[in-house]
Amino acid sequence: MRLLLVEDEVRLGRALVRGLAAEGFVVDLATDGEDGLERARHGDYDAVVLDVMLPRVSGYDVVRTMRAEQNWTPVLMLSAKDGEYDQADGLDSGADDYLTKPFSYVVLLARLRALLRRGAPERPVILTAGELTLDPASRRVTRAEAEIALTTREYALLEYLIRRVGDVVPKLELLDHVWDASEDTDLNVVEVYVGYLRRKIGREALETVRGVGYRLVDGEA
Repeated sequence: MRLLLVEDEVRLGRALVRGLAAEGFVVDLATDGEDGLERARHGDYDAVVLDVMLPRVSGYDVVRTMRAEQNWTPVLMLSAKDGEYDQADGLDSGADDYLTKPFSYVVLLARLRALLRRGAPERPVILTAGELTLDPASRRVTRAEAEIALTTREYALLEYLIRRVGDVVPKLELLDHVWDASEDTDLNVVEVYVGYLRRKIGREALETVRGVGYRLVDGEA
């Protein structure tokens, strides 16, 4: 099994290389994000162990770029950041697992073996509604092949709606799933962002069902 380890703490990196080699892995070590990304692009690896805080290119950007380039090699992300939002950011960036420092080598090995058993994930299916497409892997949205730039919140709203294409989705459901529960928001914010989204994807693509919610239509109105 070939592994790519991207870790800028040299002593830790070398220790992990020795330990993993003793377990039968062939390990390449990169000490910055730019080198790690290039190796991930051109090396035939079974998995990548990737630190978050790296020189030149962050671990988040490395895994985002890999997924945008349709590289589905399993990624185990390492980070000293142990907050739940930090872990969510890592997984949302495209990592398959997340381990916080300091970590147990036994746990690292077990997580890595679990990733290898699962193998590379399948490419996420591109979601469509008429001429509108959304690629969850690259977070790219197009209409009639023209790319649409969305904010993070607009993208989250569209992704939820497109996964329910043709269904009427109540405002409260959108508020619960697209906005953080800790945010001080009300139903009016849903209306505001629906307005923003309509201006970008076309008013006819997103219908209002009065008194209930919204429906993303599957085709031209």
